Amino acid sequence: MTAAVATTVPILMYHAIGERPDPAVHDLSVHPRDFDAQLDALAEAGYTTMTFADIRAALAGERAMPARPVALTFDDGYADFHHEALPRLVAHGATATLFVTTGWLADAGRFASGRPLDSTLTWSQVAEVDAAGIEIGAHSHSHPQLDQLPDRLLREELVTNRDLLEERLGHRVTSLAYPFGYSSRRVRRAVADAGYEHAAAVANTAAARDSDTFAVPRLTIRRTTDTERFRKIVAQQDLTALFLRDRVLTAGFAAVRRSRSAVRTWSRLG
Repeated sequence: MTAAVATTVPILMYHAIGERPDPAVHDLSVHPRDFDAQLDALAEAGYTTMTFADIRAALAGERAMPARPVALTFDDGYADFHHEALPRLVAHGATATLFVTTGWLADAGRFASGRPLDSTLTWSQVAEVDAAGIEIGAHSHSHPQLDQLPDRLLREELVTNRDLLEERLGHRVTSLAYPFGYSSRRVRRAVADAGYEHAAAVANTAAARDSDTFAVPRLTIRRTTDTERFRKIVAQQDLTALFLRDRVLTAGFAAVRRSRSAVRTWSRLG
C-alpha cells in the first residue's frame, strides 16, 4: 500500500543545544542528551528531515513530499550548534536549517551589532555548517523586533543580513526567520521586496499547503520538552493544548506591540 503524502508538516524551532547554556537562553535550549533522544525518536518513527527551503518547495508542489516529513530549524547561530548539534545531525543522517544573526557572530568585526545572548559561531564555522549540507538562512543582522523598525532600518536589517551571508557563502540565501517570531504585513512585504522567497514565524502549529509563504508556522522545542511531549508535537497531537500557554502569551505580546506601533505613528503625525 502506498503511504499517504503529508499535507501538514511539523517545522521545529530550536535555539541552543548545550549542557550549560547562558541563563538568557536556558528555557529555549535543549540538553545534548535530549537532542540525541529526539533524533532517535524521529528515526524510529520513520520521519525524513528536510531543510526549511525544501519543505516550502514540497508544500508548494515543486518537489516530492515524503510520507513523514519534518524540519529542524535553529535560530540565532549559537556556537554549540557547531560542536553539539551538527555532529549529532551528521551521525543520524539528518539535515536542518540554521538561521544566522550576522551581527552577533563571534568575529563579526566592524559589522558587529546587537547583543548576543550566548557564545556564537564564527564565520568559518558557519561555512563548515553550510558545507555539511545544512541550509543557512537569515535571522536579521542585529536581532531587533522587526515590526517596530521604521522602513529604512527594516530594509537595512534584511539586506545587510542577506548580503553578508551570500558574500561569505558564495550562494543565494532564500530563507529568513523573524527574530522573536514577530512580523506584520509591512514586514512580510519588506522581506519579499528584499529578495527572500519564504520566511519562518512561530505560531506553534503545523505548516500546511495554504500557510502564508512569508509566515510559515513553527513549533517551539524547549528545555522542558521531554521525549513523550516531543513525539506528540511531531505527530501533531493535541497541539492546541500543548501550546496553549505559548499562544496566550503571544497574543498578549502582539497586542502590546500593536499599541506601541500606534503610539509611534500618532507621534510622527502629531
